[in-house]
Amino acid sequence: MRDKWLIAGGLLSAAAALLHIAVIAGGPDGYRFFGAGEGMARAAEQGSWVPVVTTLGIATILAIWSAYAFSGAGLIPRLPLIRTGLVTISAIYLARGLILFPILVLKPELINAFAVWSSLIVLAYGVAYAVGTWRSWRHLGKSGQRPS
Repeated sequence: MRDKWLIAGGLLSAAAALLHIAVIAGGPDGYRFFGAGEGMARAAEQGSWVPVVTTLGIATILAIWSAYAFSGAGLIPRLPLIRTGLVTISAIYLARGLILFPILVLKPELINAFAVWSSLIVLAYGVAYAVGTWRSWRHLGKSGQRPS
């Protein structure tokens, strides 16, 4: 049976990758709307390649993470270091989501609506990857791909 948690995680990462592409297409206003910060928006206005390269880099990483989730779920062929990859991706998403809580205590002035919503969304991504990885662990061993 294919793991629905990893499929959900893969779909979420793929959607986030596409959203990052949309931010680039939206130009400076896209960077502002999606909370990338005024510095990135101004750099885009000035024709700098930094926002585009940075955002494409993030989109690429998210697409790779999506592929790892789909591989773990058995939808695509097994990728190298599948267990390590899925654990690392889970940890990064969870850490990014949970960082909100110490910031709320230590530097509450840094918190805005974007920080809260993005942290909660990314936390959900991390939960999907972590639960899916845990449920699929025995199928992700060296012996090969999860059965269909």
